[in-house]
Amino acid sequence: MRTEMHRSEIVAFLAMLAVFIVAPFFVYPLFLMQVLCFAIFACAFNLLIGYVGLLSFGHALYFGWASYVSAHVAKEWGLPPEVAILSGTAAAAGLGLIAGAIAIRRQGIYFAMITLALAQMMFFFALQAPFTHGEDGIQGVPRGVLFGLFDLKNQATMYVFVLVVFLLCFALIYRIIHSPFGEVIKAIRENEPRAISLGYKTDRYKLMTFVLSAALTGVAGSTKAIVFQLASLTDVHWAMSGEVVLMTLIGGLGTIFGPVVGAFVIIAMQTYLSGLEQWVTVIQGAIFVACVMLFRRGVVGEIANFLRIKL
Repeated sequence: MRTEMHRSEIVAFLAMLAVFIVAPFFVYPLFLMQVLCFAIFACAFNLLIGYVGLLSFGHALYFGWASYVSAHVAKEWGLPPEVAILSGTAAAAGLGLIAGAIAIRRQGIYFAMITLALAQMMFFFALQAPFTHGEDGIQGVPRGVLFGLFDLKNQATMYVFVLVVFLLCFALIYRIIHSPFGEVIKAIRENEPRAISLGYKTDRYKLMTFVLSAALTGVAGSTKAIVFQLASLTDVHWAMSGEVVLMTLIGGLGTIFGPVVGAFVIIAMQTYLSGLEQWVTVIQGAIFVACVMLFRRGVVGEIANFLRIKL
């Protein structure tokens, strides 16, 4: 059984990789880079909700602040993009450690509300802080030269870099899920009292997963700031937290490939239906309702269930 599951995952991964390699010849690369950044974001969020069962309504906090830190380091300090992205990731991990230590003391809706409250608090701080430039955001962020060798102003080079970052994050999340650590967090999701009775300090595992999720979200936010040369309040707004929930549920909660599909669906709708203006939100809401009512496993979850495979 495990061999079949392993083969299905390999086939799905190779298919996904092939799509992202061929896609730039047919689709605008900037759109694909946006999809990849949000796919990292959604996969990081899914690590928390899909495998530990913790619903965070404040993940925009780590995405947005990583974006701000990365943009500031690249523009104001003139440091290379790899340092800027690492700085944003470290900032997100630090914020995740603080927020997680506070939030995991509660469960269910109380946990979700605490994460939302902390995110909103940092949103208003971002609105007032001098270095974020308020509603204007940090604009004109230089893409720079990666490792002193690769000029990221070149669109093809930038795309390859973002794809590599996505694949590394995806591989890391896959490894976490299929490690002994991953088995413990899945046990916590299924039955936390039983995990406690077996001697596991569940709060530590939940906090570690929270920080990992925040750090990977920081990679997504930092990379997005370099790609679009911009960090704005949109990245840290509560609506961004709602979008990543939508991506994860539509793609397939608790599936490794689901968040990638969900990110593609939502970003494609926002991009190609932008002429409909506010109706895009209505369409997203209708799709969300349909997802909850008709295929609760999400796109990938339903496909995997139909084919009796693990994705």
